[in-house]
Amino acid sequence: MVVNFASLCSCNPLILLEIRASHNVSQSSIVIHNKRTASEATVVSKKLLHSTSKVAGITNTTFLILAVPLIIEMDRDQQLTKIKLQNVSLLNTTPTPK
Repeated sequence: MVVNFASLCSCNPLILLEIRASHNVSQSSIVIHNKRTASEATVVSKKLLHSTSKVAGITNTTFLILAVPLIIEMDRDQQLTKIKLQNVSLLNTTPTPK
């Protein structure tokens, strides 16, 4: 793309020189390569984030399916043991002498 810099700023030659230098720098191969690399890094980051969120979803689902029922069953077992201990303590009380 050819830009007519003189038509953009005909008032000050220093500004014209700065615009040309800026344009030359922005069109250099290093800048273009860095922009392409940054764009590719962004794509890779998005893919990594997407796959990480998939793994997190699978992990959460697995936890809900496997671990939560186990936790509930362990809690029930603990409550049942507590009730049994209370019953044994009630039955093993010694009668008070009359």
